[in-house]
Amino acid sequence: MEVKKKFKLSSFQIILLGFAAVILIGAFLLCLPISSKSSEWTSFIDSLFTSTSAVCVTGLVVFDTATHWTIFGQIIILILIQIGGMGIVTVAISFALLSGKKIGLFSRGTMKEAISAPSVGGIVRLVGFIIKGIFVIELIGTLIMLPVFCKDYGVEGIWMAIFHSVSAFCNAGFDIMGTKSGDFSSLTNYSAQPIISITIMLLIVIGGIGFLVWEDVCKHKWRVKKYRTQSKVVLLVTGLLILFPSVYFFFFEFTTLPIGERILVSLFQAITPRTAGFNTANLTAISGTGVLLMIILMLIGGSPGSTAGGMKTTTVAVLFSSAISVFKKKDNAELMKRRIDDDTVKNAITIFLMYVTLFVFGGMIMSSIEGLPIMTCLFETASAIGTVGLTLGITPSLGIISKIILIILMFFGRVGGLTLIYAALGGNKKQVSKLPVDNITVG
Repeated sequence: MEVKKKFKLSSFQIILLGFAAVILIGAFLLCLPISSKSSEWTSFIDSLFTSTSAVCVTGLVVFDTATHWTIFGQIIILILIQIGGMGIVTVAISFALLSGKKIGLFSRGTMKEAISAPSVGGIVRLVGFIIKGIFVIELIGTLIMLPVFCKDYGVEGIWMAIFHSVSAFCNAGFDIMGTKSGDFSSLTNYSAQPIISITIMLLIVIGGIGFLVWEDVCKHKWRVKKYRTQSKVVLLVTGLLILFPSVYFFFFEFTTLPIGERILVSLFQAITPRTAGFNTANLTAISGTGVLLMIILMLIGGSPGSTAGGMKTTTVAVLFSSAISVFKKKDNAELMKRRIDDDTVKNAITIFLMYVTLFVFGGMIMSSIEGLPIMTCLFETASAIGTVGLTLGITPSLGIISKIILIILMFFGRVGGLTLIYAALGGNKKQVSKLPVDNITVG
């Protein structure tokens, strides 16, 4: 009995190992000659990079997806994106539900951690709701974009619509436009096309607000007062993070564009840095201030229990509320007329420090190794750890060490810092004994 207990995996370890296993399987399949249009073996490091980017729904690529990978390779990438967007545990539980197997208490607990659910109760029903919601939304996105893509690409437009709908909803940022508009062109050819731009933006936002917010919206409709506090915070912060960057981009970055295209591009560029990775504008032409704003948006990311990465909107909200509580000399942080637990504040501070530390040090190491400007490298590391996929064009030319740094950051960004720590420590154990209290002056 002691031996069994010793080797029993925690929920966090299952999530961690699940992601790692899928990434390695994906890397092996992408290595195969059948996956590349040259019919040659793709190097393992490049296949691993692509697989990690797909499973971690990032979108950073060393090869243009359309011109390097065959249809087989693109299908593998899309499957990896779908698994990564849904979450490893969600996929496993969905197969168990389809096969009629009973979901045990441990599996329910693992599922709770995977989708950031508040409790184990009703978790199986929630998983069913999530699975149906994902495929319905992706189908609607495909059908809306289908006429435009079929008009431009014929029968191939069907695959284009499917691929970009899944990639957008999962906040992955992978595109297959390269054969038509040039390598690494993303959606720049559709910057003035409202159907494609607006549909992609909506898919990104819906995928990034989180499954629990979906449930509140579907259950309570417009009765916002009945939403969970988390849902209210997510919707408020998401709205602000779309509004203010859009205004900045409209008035200071894309001033030479016609007014209609200017509105679309400004909105798109405010939404996509929060872990989607598509772009409809030339990022290298954006000012230093615009680049810094995009780095901040990439680090913030989406919301808990969603297809998005980053520190999460709720983390930022808790940090600000904690600071405001200090200014007002209140004992606890408050949000939406609710007191925030001290453990939540500690977690938010920890996540913030972990993301900033890894993002900065990763950028510094890459800048030293590659001899590139520090801001360019920081943009790349923010994109990786935020699982965004935007780049200033340096990804394909990076060396092996820099690619490994980005792989680690992408994995960290998707799995989550606390999940990695809890997996390494064998779970989230409460401290029993406490040391004597002492005061340290700060500030």
